[in-house]
Amino acid sequence: MAPPSSYRPRKKRKFPSSYTGSNNSLIAESGGKSSPAFPLVSFLWSARAGVSQWLVLPLVLMAVGLFRWAVSLWGYSGFQVPPMHGDFEAQRHWMEITTHLPMAKWYLYDLQYWGLDYPPLTAYHSWLLGKIGTAIDPSWFALDKSRGLEDPLLKVFMRGTVVASEYLVFIPAVVNFLRRYTRMQNVPVWSASIALVAILLQPATILIDHGHFQYNTVMLGLVVASLDAILAGRMLWACIFFVGALGFKQMALYYAPVLFAFLLGVCIFPKIRILRLLCIALVTLVAFAVLFGPLVIGAIGEEARELLAAAPQPPLLQQLPIDLDKHSVLYAVAFQLTQIIHRVFPFARGLFEDKVANAWCAIHTFYKLHRFEASLLQRMSLGATLGSILIPCVLIFRHPRASLLLPALSSVAWGFFLFSFQVHEKSVLLPLLPMTLLLAGDGGLSKETRAWVGWANILGTWTMYPLLKRDELRVPYFVMTLLWAYLMGLPPTSLEAYRSRNSSEDNAEPHVLTKLVHICFYLAMIAWHVVEAFVPPPSDKPDLWVVLNVLIGAGGFGLAYLWCVWKLIQQCRKIDQKVAEETQKKNQ
Repeated sequence: MAPPSSYRPRKKRKFPSSYTGSNNSLIAESGGKSSPAFPLVSFLWSARAGVSQWLVLPLVLMAVGLFRWAVSLWGYSGFQVPPMHGDFEAQRHWMEITTHLPMAKWYLYDLQYWGLDYPPLTAYHSWLLGKIGTAIDPSWFALDKSRGLEDPLLKVFMRGTVVASEYLVFIPAVVNFLRRYTRMQNVPVWSASIALVAILLQPATILIDHGHFQYNTVMLGLVVASLDAILAGRMLWACIFFVGALGFKQMALYYAPVLFAFLLGVCIFPKIRILRLLCIALVTLVAFAVLFGPLVIGAIGEEARELLAAAPQPPLLQQLPIDLDKHSVLYAVAFQLTQIIHRVFPFARGLFEDKVANAWCAIHTFYKLHRFEASLLQRMSLGATLGSILIPCVLIFRHPRASLLLPALSSVAWGFFLFSFQVHEKSVLLPLLPMTLLLAGDGGLSKETRAWVGWANILGTWTMYPLLKRDELRVPYFVMTLLWAYLMGLPPTSLEAYRSRNSSEDNAEPHVLTKLVHICFYLAMIAWHVVEAFVPPPSDKPDLWVVLNVLIGAGGFGLAYLWCVWKLIQQCRKIDQKVAEETQKKNQ
């Protein structure tokens, strides 16, 4: 007779009637029944009892990937707009020159036609993708002959490289960061899954990378990987990842002051750690050396030295106090490095690019800034930027806590966007990333945080509408923005985030002044769309509606900056109070 089986049937999991912690923000209690607080919660409602994240995650990644590919089916920057086309052609052209030319020519070749002006990691990335594309169809990247190519299969390949790059860098970094960050914040797995969907469906990033066409998520992913390393206590890896972000796009400098202040702070407080400081400095230098190494090595060959000796000297090289032999190795190295810096930091272009919703463009509307010399404008920009980032940097230096990084990064990035030199409208993605990551924190899906983060994201996407309109991306813009607003319970689709509940469970509701300000901005954005669509601007002011967009956006971004700084100050106060209480208990 067979022995009795040890198998016991699995008990059916019961759904709890109430939740503790941040889940209170996700469940609305009415008449003794629980229901989703806003639409995004309803999509993951069945996972609230603790379904494995390994079941939820693949579904989430497939869903957000579908939206990315749907946006990519529309137009892109510069489509059928000769002779320069747009960012799509720029990225394709960089793949063309990096695969056909020696490294010594990468930052010199035909600079008038989309000359390479991004840091080395972008060049290596372009080389890799160009090699893959050339293996598929050499005509896509034929030197000089492929300029302006608009082959449909090329579009599929290029769009696919954006998706692949994002799924290899950005999405793994965000998933790992949220897993660690939510544990640190004691956020339930279900809440973390909802926050993940909200972050990955952020409309601005999808519309720019998969619509307009860029690879911003590679740089943003490396930044998030750096933050994840900090949460894990791996400061040296954080340095390596952040150097990678700087090496991919110079815009990552928006985050540099915060990370510098934080890393310096952890070396000084609560006690001075000289060895840690030296290790961080050494690893950072080595990472930069590895980043620039291939380009430097490519410049010291005999043929490369002859090429660089005959080329016009970069302005930085001309300002060096010593005179180098043009055929020497040292000259070739100095030439290559200064040429890269000259291309990556284009101070000669002006204070701002096109019409961007920052302080300088808004001021220029009423008081023309071009009457001042460029050097004076640069000093003004530097002073204003330093002033705007001083408080967040001092706070994160004095309180080097990983939990403070997101509001600090948001504050400093907003300061850079509003006041720094040569800002693009697409640079708004940088302050929006850490601000959106706040959704994953404790209380991140509460009405107050959701209202501010959602409002900033919708406003940021709205300010890019003139750019997206030129790229024939009106439909994706409205679909993605309204979809995100609907899922998050935000205007113009819903007022859930601003509606007071009868219960007292969700204490973190927006202040009445916040509600008033946000609703006014939402009404202004809606009114602007109506006017822009149906009322032609005056003939003598053809950019009137775009300028109005800039003024509204700049004002809103200023408020977003102040909110992030205030959140940072609040969290620092809580830390100080907690330390004071612990000290008092020890002394008793």
